[in-house]
Amino acid sequence: MLPQRWGKRSEFEGGRSDINCKTIPVAERFFTSSPSVTLRQAAWYPSETDEPHLVLLTSDNTIRFYGLKSPQTLAKVLPVSQSDDDSSVHPPARSYAASLGEIAVAFDFGAITCPPRQLAARYPKDQLVYPLYILYENGETYLSYTSQANGVSLSKPVGPLPMYPAAEDNYGYDACAILCLPCVPTILVIATETGTLYHCVVLDSEEEEETGAVEKWIRGTDAVPALYVFECVELELTLKVATGEDEEPQEFDFTCPIRLHRDPLCQQRYHCTHEAGVHSVGLIWVNKLQKFLQSDEEDKDSLQELAAEKRCIVEHILCTRPLLTNQSAPVRGFLIVSDLALGATMICITSAYECILLPLLSSIRPPSPPLLCSHPGPGSGSSPLRGLADDSFEQHIRNILARNSTNPILKAGNKDTSPPPPEYFIYTDYNLLHVVCLLIGDTIVLPSCPG
Repeated sequence: MLPQRWGKRSEFEGGRSDINCKTIPVAERFFTSSPSVTLRQAAWYPSETDEPHLVLLTSDNTIRFYGLKSPQTLAKVLPVSQSDDDSSVHPPARSYAASLGEIAVAFDFGAITCPPRQLAARYPKDQLVYPLYILYENGETYLSYTSQANGVSLSKPVGPLPMYPAAEDNYGYDACAILCLPCVPTILVIATETGTLYHCVVLDSEEEEETGAVEKWIRGTDAVPALYVFECVELELTLKVATGEDEEPQEFDFTCPIRLHRDPLCQQRYHCTHEAGVHSVGLIWVNKLQKFLQSDEEDKDSLQELAAEKRCIVEHILCTRPLLTNQSAPVRGFLIVSDLALGATMICITSAYECILLPLLSSIRPPSPPLLCSHPGPGSGSSPLRGLADDSFEQHIRNILARNSTNPILKAGNKDTSPPPPEYFIYTDYNLLHVVCLLIGDTIVLPSCPG
């Protein structure tokens, strides 16, 4: 716990060079007496009015709640094993569940809401609850509801939540992180260790034949929540270096855990930190999605068509492992602040404990201003050829000028290794220019990209 601020610049203890901070060890006795149990994730309970609680996900497939008033006393425990038998006390069963990917790897709380009708009898009238989304390594997501009205109360997790459209691999077997964005409707971000991000919209399932989740859902009139995979994003974890014409591109299987962070300044943006740096993702299609769901359109399968119209914005902010030959350099700390002196700023702490401050926009970048061709002058009639084109000329130019990558800041972990070759810095720009020339015409000849 940090001390109070005061003084002209609102500094800790009036600007003293050395300050005293108070630390509160949580669940110290439990982890000391259970050396085989490791911590997977820790997060604050989202309530701001009740007693602060710290929520811990441990390797024995259990979520534990601890209050700061009694940090060594367990307030509530939630077993999250997918099997009916409690495998937390049977190590062989835990190993078998881990081999099947039935190990909980992450969780996140959703926005406060009314309890479903199946659970309304357990809570007082007008009592609100927080959805608790639990992600497993095999890509499955379970849902529980929690409240802190009269002590911590939890409902048994239900799931797995059905995902549409269906996929043979259930959208990956190496899930590692989940994030619930405070949007309407609820948007879940599921990350895998291969750098794949799935943007899922939480909606009421309309398929009554989905028996997997329905059989475990308490009987009632509410539909089982379902995840509609709106889009899939592949992150560029390491830089792609151009190769010569006679050289085959090198392929490396680089995977690493990814952590997801909300952006307190913009609800439609989040950030990813991993061993190779930082990515920022902006969901520019949220407003259009809200209009679509408010319309009379009932075919939820057309969400995929809507996703094809507008893609999210992915920015490679910081690269701490430019080449696979570099040592792993994970980001140790990450924070978004809005300070009077700094403004909106992204703070990153590298593995070498170097603090990097990057300015940040308080909102997602707006689209480019309309082109002159979109405002015809008076007296200019519409050309009959316009009706033959599928897209307008303005949209055609926008598609040409659109960028899907950025050049990040390079901060390699080991100083002895040489930086990536200069060819990389013109690699992405060259590809964009090459595509522009192909779209405009074949009269321009570009030199081959250095390799």
